[in-house]
Amino acid sequence: MLPTLPYEDVEKSAVEPHALVALESETGTSGNSSNDSLKEPDEKESSQPELFNGVDPNVVPDKEGTKVTRYLKHNFLSTYRKIFTVIFFANLAAFIAFVVKNKGAPPAPQIGSAASANLMVAILFRQENFVNLVYEILCCVPHSLPLSIRRRLAKAFHYGGAHSGAGTAAVVWYIMYTAAITRDFLHNRSPAATANLATSYVLVTMFCFILASAYPRFRVLFHDYFEAIHRYAGWTALTTFWIHTIFAGHQYRVLEANPPSLGRYLVTSPNFWTLCISTCCTLLSWSRLRRRDVYPEILSDHAIRLHFKYKNMPPFYGLKVSDKPLLEWHAFATIPNEDGGFSIVVSSAGDWTRKVISEPPKKLWIRGYPLHGLLYTSKLFKKIIVVATGSGIGPCLSLMYADITPRRILWSTPNPEKTYGPKIMNAVLKADPQAVIWNTRTQGRPDMVAITYKLVVEAQAEAVFIISNPKLTKKVVYGMQTRGIAAYGAIFDS
Repeated sequence: MLPTLPYEDVEKSAVEPHALVALESETGTSGNSSNDSLKEPDEKESSQPELFNGVDPNVVPDKEGTKVTRYLKHNFLSTYRKIFTVIFFANLAAFIAFVVKNKGAPPAPQIGSAASANLMVAILFRQENFVNLVYEILCCVPHSLPLSIRRRLAKAFHYGGAHSGAGTAAVVWYIMYTAAITRDFLHNRSPAATANLATSYVLVTMFCFILASAYPRFRVLFHDYFEAIHRYAGWTALTTFWIHTIFAGHQYRVLEANPPSLGRYLVTSPNFWTLCISTCCTLLSWSRLRRRDVYPEILSDHAIRLHFKYKNMPPFYGLKVSDKPLLEWHAFATIPNEDGGFSIVVSSAGDWTRKVISEPPKKLWIRGYPLHGLLYTSKLFKKIIVVATGSGIGPCLSLMYADITPRRILWSTPNPEKTYGPKIMNAVLKADPQAVIWNTRTQGRPDMVAITYKLVVEAQAEAVFIISNPKLTKKVVYGMQTRGIAAYGAIFDS
């Protein structure tokens, strides 16, 4: 049930308060701007509004709280940052405990095990099967569970906070570990200690490269470099870690009362087993690298649909494709095909996508296991609103194919049928015969917040899911959340 919301100012980019959404299907007119997509109510309309559960769907209420409280709740204290903070401060507490227990000088092997454990967690949250398991556990609850709990579980796609939190903690632990073995080397020099120290500094260098390249701004501006650094520095670090583990075993096993053999020392070390798990996760993903046949379907000069027939794909999955597997990868949501196989929709958005549209590929590389994404969490709700712009309709087609959650659809795009073809148009209308399909070429840009709110109230939906560009995604999600409506859109690390 929707909350009764207070009426304050609407979005800065929207129209004046108490404006009405004027959809073309209702008014027969089209607007030329975001303001033109709304019209002022006249006396007759405002005196007898059609109410849904006590709320006028044509009136966009004010945002809740103050600017400061809204910023803290919906921006600064995001679920991603909360997860990152919990993991990082849990590691800080463990470090303090180590220091107190060992009177200010924790032994290097203990610090190294903590670093290795965090590295394992960071890699697990990038391993497809593990991430799918996290999604399935969080999304298996019944609809009878309170909405407040289901709204929080739907933030499963913020799992990147665990990856970055554990990864950052691993780097900090390893810097401290390197300081500890430098101290040990100065007190007791040996060939094993020298090799241990050298490999440790190589690892620290690789970890710092990975951490620095993951900075969000760098990642956005230089994504290809981010991918290359992450991949090659990661492989170098993993290989060096094994060499380092063996030399560290040689150095520290002799310090025990009854020195065990190297093999016994390694298999009784937590560091060895966490490293084994990390290595297996990496190998498992790349062992699934395959070059698959592609059957292109040209939709327009702006979009293409690539079909794959090597397997049937269930709904709610995405995969990574590439024509240069050692250099770059591109993630797409998959769409199950009714006649078998699956497809992805590629829209012109960069050099790689433009090349695919102008020179349709016959084969592409596919790596890893198909991965659940944002829309998988829609299963948690009784009814939803699906908002998409442009090729964002592609991922939504998988949700429509699954036909699990009742939904209303809002799709804004230039010339929808001309750009994406009648098949996609028919799929949208089949999923929602009353779908709001907004042609921005003839109707101008709509006020997405106002129209989305109208649909939420009319449908009595529990949540909104949006697939769009980052700017509009943030605007709609913020516009809904600050009015008490659950809303979800892809984040930079989802």
